[in-house]
Amino acid sequence: VFCLCLELVATQSSEHLHPMHGSSDYHILLMDEDKDRIYIGAKDYVYSLDMNNISRTPLKVHWPVGPLREEECKLAGKNPQDECGNFVRVVQSFNRTHLYICGTGAFQPICTFITHSSLAQGSAKTTLPTGGDVGVQYSDLLIPDLYSTYPLNLELKIPVEKADSGRGKCSYSPKLESISFMANEELYSAVYTDFMATDAAIFKTMGRLPPIRSDQYNSKWLNEPVFLAIQRIPESSDRNDDKLYFFFREKSANGGTGKTSVSRIGRICLNDAGGQRSLVNKWSTFVKARLVCSVTDNTGIETHFDELQDVFILNTEDMRQPIIYGLFSTAGSVFKGSAICIYSMAEARQVFNGPFAQVEGPGYQQLPYQGKIPYPRPGTCPGGTFTPYMKSTKDFPEEVANFIRNHPLMYNPIYPIAKKTLIMRVNTDYKITKISVDRVVAGDGTYDVLFLGTDIGTVQKITVLPKHDGLSEELFLEEVDAFKVPTPILSMKISSKKQQLFISSAKGITQLALHHCGIYGKACAECCLARDPYCAWDGQQCSRYYPTNKRRRRRQDIRHGNPLTECKGFNVRSYREAVESRQFGVEGSSVFLECMPRSAQVSVKWIVQRHDTKRKKEVIYNSNIMQTERGLLFRVLHVNDSGTYYCLTVEYNFKHTVAKYSLRVMDIAMAGVFTGEEPQKPWHPSHPSSFAHGAQLPYKDFSQLHDHPGILAGISACQPQRQPEAGSDVQADERRLKEHEERTKRRDRSQRHRSEGIAFARN
Repeated sequence: VFCLCLELVATQSSEHLHPMHGSSDYHILLMDEDKDRIYIGAKDYVYSLDMNNISRTPLKVHWPVGPLREEECKLAGKNPQDECGNFVRVVQSFNRTHLYICGTGAFQPICTFITHSSLAQGSAKTTLPTGGDVGVQYSDLLIPDLYSTYPLNLELKIPVEKADSGRGKCSYSPKLESISFMANEELYSAVYTDFMATDAAIFKTMGRLPPIRSDQYNSKWLNEPVFLAIQRIPESSDRNDDKLYFFFREKSANGGTGKTSVSRIGRICLNDAGGQRSLVNKWSTFVKARLVCSVTDNTGIETHFDELQDVFILNTEDMRQPIIYGLFSTAGSVFKGSAICIYSMAEARQVFNGPFAQVEGPGYQQLPYQGKIPYPRPGTCPGGTFTPYMKSTKDFPEEVANFIRNHPLMYNPIYPIAKKTLIMRVNTDYKITKISVDRVVAGDGTYDVLFLGTDIGTVQKITVLPKHDGLSEELFLEEVDAFKVPTPILSMKISSKKQQLFISSAKGITQLALHHCGIYGKACAECCLARDPYCAWDGQQCSRYYPTNKRRRRRQDIRHGNPLTECKGFNVRSYREAVESRQFGVEGSSVFLECMPRSAQVSVKWIVQRHDTKRKKEVIYNSNIMQTERGLLFRVLHVNDSGTYYCLTVEYNFKHTVAKYSLRVMDIAMAGVFTGEEPQKPWHPSHPSSFAHGAQLPYKDFSQLHDHPGILAGISACQPQRQPEAGSDVQADERRLKEHEERTKRRDRSQRHRSEGIAFARN
């Protein structure tokens, strides 16, 4: 099923927030489900939107840079529109009352606090009681409480002079991703820390201790990375074992033949306080491993999707064992495409507990490290399960710090579950850019539903079905046009609590319901065949399925989608169910019969019944009659193409007529009755001479009338246009038309036995 943006609005399945105040480049940065708010960072603005309906006028904070800073940015050669503004890239919840926000500041990053206190009446200049870098004071800028009564268009402006340096917290350029995480009033960030984007680092700031960062200019740690996601994942019941995982891609030397991109997962201990001597104020627990997502052809050659694009962490009942969904792409010479692989945390931990890598030789060959591993094992957290007597990383021996500095990479890569890709798109006219996942409990099991954002502004909805061999397969459910015009999707956030998907682009924000079961039709079979885990037939309509619903049995079969077992009595093989549409065409012109099945899994057949017989035959496709994803195309019409056409969908032996057309093709002479033109030889692609000397297609005027719905709903539709004083002319036209039809019928009957087979073969 393909849903247009306007169709979703009509069914109240989506809400849209269009560009405001000349702002642009919208990124969804924080979702607060407890307060029903979602925070958007944009150029010079921070927006707070109602998660129940984002189209309600948002609360907003205006945060531009000063004119002097903007002018300096322009003089540095940066683009005034796309770079010389304050692009907000960090919004984190600092505590119950404050948010911490950062922006690029026209290539001079800045940060500050805002509040959503219930006592807020406007903007007040105070000092933040706690937090921030040592010795730094902040302005306490207020944003209205979400449950208070304020004007809906309330706008607060942050004074430029009340911001602090954002270096190490937000990247200088809006084109470089900044990822961040707030824990215990400390900000963890992965950013570029300089104007020229040469110093990439993982930082911890805002704590009581001095800032901690990754080893500077050490390509063994980070080599031109692109940061994508950050997530805190516990490892045991002991909070000292908690780790922060970073997902990124970076350049990797490949045998001296050049640089290729590799996907990484890195981690640090949340209680890492830095090391001694060589790693003072630097991470002493940082390790990383390679994420592999590849396909193998029949010859055994493995092709890697090397560029990690996005990551979604799906939490399970055991918070220590989330499922990692990775979205990858490749731009190799063999093919271009996207792939999704899933990983288990158990497999990732096994790799991090395995051998370290040792790079040797002029070819930069990676081998397992064979030397002595110092104690405690590099990457182990102090005070945790394995080192209960070490309270800080500063207690680690110097050899541990030296080892981490030179051997942060693990030897073994992390392979996806079953070492298979889950979803793959190759040589398509779009690229998948973002991924979100929701786990849904259906009547016959639990399913993961994937929402994939593309660079053309569409969202694909896919579910994953288990197979008998332990593997999984994708089931395409629908594709949604999220924006009115094609535009790359920049970010997506999913709320399982609200059952909503929030999507951002440079053009605006869209809110989509995770399910809109009504689009699957008004029959039990259509609902069942859709196989959407969110939906079931309740006896009257296709509606949302709730596992705790104790009403009468809901009809749902996601794994098989067989309406013959779920919807007994609905398999009526009647062509009369579909509403018949009348379609007219002129010999030599083109006609398109639209057919859009409700389910993406059905097979489509076209059946034709000639007007003078009751026999129905399957349409034979050729270069002139072509079946497309959206219907049946007649490139050049012939008189013998007339008939009743049925678009029939088949799945599990269940047949359903989606569309029914009565196609009537007029020959040139018949069309001349209405146009008043002399008959011409019909154009045919096999006769290019038809276009010689600027010749036009025959009866173009009549075809133009046909292209406008309602003008030619039937033969009588031509009559009102010739009414006022020419009643006799109309009657004469009708007589001439009837006489011509009778001559045509007699001629057709005399030739039918000789030409019917040939005509059918052409079709």
